[in-house]
Amino acid sequence: MKVALGCDHAGYALKDVISACLQSSGHEVIDEGTSSADSCDYPDFAAKVARKVATGDAERGVVICATGIGMSMAANKVPGIRAALCNDLYTARLSRLHNDANVLALGARIIGPGLAEEIVRTWMETVFEGGRHARRVGKFGEIEERNGGRP
Repeated sequence: MKVALGCDHAGYALKDVISACLQSSGHEVIDEGTSSADSCDYPDFAAKVARKVATGDAERGVVICATGIGMSMAANKVPGIRAALCNDLYTARLSRLHNDANVLALGARIIGPGLAEEIVRTWMETVFEGGRHARRVGKFGEIEERNGGRP
């Protein structure tokens, strides 16, 4: 699977760990930056990853900042993106199983590298359950269409 991966300066060190984790599981990683620990703006990198997923250039995305909050908010501004902030295995599993999340947001200052790897593996391996959840996930797109990109 192709996975777009992006971070800001706070997530830079964890991005390398996650990239190696994804590659060791057989996934192709598309690195959308940043490429240093120099201060930068997380929305720029969240948007790059989200656009890759929304256009189909990547099947999933992973974004990392200090808390994961800003990255998830920014990624969710791109139509078709269902970014989920996950700090534990339970939310990682359910974000895929029930919500068909296509972008995973992680907080590098919230979780350690070992847990982050477990979260990524769980998130990547969990298949969307569909059924009643598909109807609900479909309503996300309806909301986007009704709002035409406006509040």
